[in-house]
Amino acid sequence: MKILLAVDGSAYSKKMLAYLSTHDALLAPGHEYTVFHAQPALPPRAKAALGKATVDRYHAEEADKVLAPISKFLKRHGIEAKLDWKVGSAGTLIGKLADTGKFDLLVMGSHGHSALGNLVMGSVTTQVLAHCKTPVLLVR
Repeated sequence: MKILLAVDGSAYSKKMLAYLSTHDALLAPGHEYTVFHAQPALPPRAKAALGKATVDRYHAEEADKVLAPISKFLKRHGIEAKLDWKVGSAGTLIGKLADTGKFDLLVMGSHGHSALGNLVMGSVTTQVLAHCKTPVLLVR
């Protein structure tokens, strides 16, 4: 099975990994894993002031802060995963990658905002479900 793990470095991502580690059918060396992290873009003024090289380095360092511990966790379970990250809207990027990458399953933690919170702030989960035809396993 080809599985996409969407992570943001939060406690919700850690809960998702803990859930996977207790379900041998989901966390097994026979599957192909991609761990994906989406970062919000910096404001245009900040990018202009800092320059492209500095902004690119910043995004790479931030992605490494999220992906390195997850890679280490998976290696402890005997799993080599592909690591990937992009800058942009998390919900849109995750949903599109799940479909274009032809994944069998997308697994992600859910922050569990209230309905009012989702209306005000939007929800990455809602955006993913709107942009994705791949089955999604949400871990709360």
